[in-house]
Amino acid sequence: MDPRLRHTGMWLYRRGENLLAAMLFVMFAAFILQIVFRYLLNFPVGWTNEISVVLWIWIVLFGAAFVVREDEEIRFDLLYAAAGPKARRIIFVISAIVLIVLYGISFPATADYVTFMKVEKTAYLKIRFDWLFSVYLLFVVAVIARYLWLAWQALFGRAPADFDPTKAASGV
Repeated sequence: MDPRLRHTGMWLYRRGENLLAAMLFVMFAAFILQIVFRYLLNFPVGWTNEISVVLWIWIVLFGAAFVVREDEEIRFDLLYAAAGPKARRIIFVISAIVLIVLYGISFPATADYVTFMKVEKTAYLKIRFDWLFSVYLLFVVAVIARYLWLAWQALFGRAPADFDPTKAASGV
């Protein structure tokens, strides 16, 4: 791979991590504010809960789409880990094709629904639901692109890595 492209990709990856950290910080600050307003000032506010929920949705979907690497994903891999290299490659390609097809089939209806939701807004912050759930469309496109690339690599490039339980990540 071209070193400049790799460098740009790593830079974008780090900015994605920075964005996730910032969203997590804002979510935590809103949570603390919620506690202060409710229990110290006896003045409960709803916007802090709303911003926490909105940021949680964005953290999970944006993180899964752009920051969590393939080897960090949580999965049930008993059969995959027990299989040999050729069987692992076949299992991986079949799984990738199934994911690509299912996300691809669901994408038009999902996009229609997200765009339809422009008529609704959140209760406190008045965020349009189409803006709020647009991250799901990014997630679907990123997952389809990722698995197209990984399936291509599994078919014509390198095989999926051997399972090593000592290097299993938690996905966090």
